[in-house]
Amino acid sequence: MKIATWNINGIKARIEGAKTWLAAASPDIACLQEIKCVDEAFPADAFEALGYNVSVHGQKGFNGVALLSKLPFDEVALRLAGDEEDLQARYLEAVVSVPSGVLRVVNIYLPNGNPVGTEKFAYKLAWMRRLRERVKALLELEEPLIIAGDFNVIPAPDDVYNPDAWIDDALFRPETRAHFQSLVNLGLTDAFRACHDEPHRYTFWDYQAGAWQKNRGLRIDHLLLSPQAADRLVKCEIDAAPRAWEKPSDHVPIWLELTL
Repeated sequence: MKIATWNINGIKARIEGAKTWLAAASPDIACLQEIKCVDEAFPADAFEALGYNVSVHGQKGFNGVALLSKLPFDEVALRLAGDEEDLQARYLEAVVSVPSGVLRVVNIYLPNGNPVGTEKFAYKLAWMRRLRERVKALLELEEPLIIAGDFNVIPAPDDVYNPDAWIDDALFRPETRAHFQSLVNLGLTDAFRACHDEPHRYTFWDYQAGAWQKNRGLRIDHLLLSPQAADRLVKCEIDAAPRAWEKPSDHVPIWLELTL
């Protein structure tokens, strides 16, 4: 079974690229982030024509997450628990039935948090604490679980082209990395790092200053696995090719295969 995640950076602007990649890569489940539209404006028909069931948690002009699945959704949950006043569309959780039982997928668009020292950074860290509590509860179910998405976290120096240039950025601050490690320490496996130990493999290249051409990238899109999912991991790869396409997202898909 193939599961992918991709920050699409505006579904309206990237719809043709999204359809092209999905038709070629054919993931069973795709997690999209930063769709930047309300639920009603999401082009569900285009993805249903490719064989996907669609679930959307959108927001006008900002944020927004969507789940595409070739399997029917057994359960869907919107929003991350822990703050009833948080209305930002950043979390979508679903359960599908697979031959071995069930698979739970959590699709997240974690806050950027910049600038550091503002309420945006405080919101990022608070959101990460809430995510940890939710994942901790989900792990007690002892199901195959994938937490997928744009985490806006650079886990280690090997995951950024120039660590010194990012030391004061919210994506690489020690507090951010500590929260990410605390999440992983619940018993999760970073799928890409379980399959690859080479440095400087990236999922994001800024539009500015020739970052793509100079390979000045970041690894900030992740697939984290519960023990029950990690035991079934076959491979995990980054598909950088779409970054060179016309009108690309600044992120690229990352996908894994599980034996379920």
